[in-house]
Amino acid sequence: MYDDDFIIPPLRVGDTLPDLEFDAFYQNDEKKLRLEDYEGKWKIFFFYPADFTFVCPTELEELAELYPEFQKEGAEIFSVSTDTVYVHKAWKDHSKAISKVEYPMVADPTGELSKLFGVYQYDKGLALRGSFVVDPDDKLVAMEIHDESIGRSGKELLRKLRAAKFVYEHGDKVCPASWEPGKDPLEPGMDLVGKI
Repeated sequence: MYDDDFIIPPLRVGDTLPDLEFDAFYQNDEKKLRLEDYEGKWKIFFFYPADFTFVCPTELEELAELYPEFQKEGAEIFSVSTDTVYVHKAWKDHSKAISKVEYPMVADPTGELSKLFGVYQYDKGLALRGSFVVDPDDKLVAMEIHDESIGRSGKELLRKLRAAKFVYEHGDKVCPASWEPGKDPLEPGMDLVGKI
């Protein structure tokens, strides 16, 4: 059941993100960020259900440890939950795992971002676990959505980013299963439809 008067369909792979503005706890302060502030960068939107939970800190801590690798690829990570900026701050202040987080922790208390990305649980007011890779042109190129009980792999998300970046930079090539930098890509033959 939807309470909204008008529901905008959630983003799908291939869609371009609208110009977004959101509040975040970042660099030990409350900040207002805009998507346009990250023009030309890769963006990772990493939705999770809630602060002060069990699985979420394991995911955010792993991303914190991999954050320098994402930065080397020219990407920014935005973790997002329906908690407020102040709850993010309290969690960062009281959790050893979350104290490692240096990327923006986005506050989505209205669920607006969660609805846009199609991860909002209307019955709970929380987001599902959703990971989204957005290219420098603000186009959504990869996504995965998990149930609350299934944690994600930060290493696999980094691999997806690297594969997406390779394809973005080498439009005539595609990446096979489990492709990693240094491995051979594929060059689709003329008899194939598109790049499948």
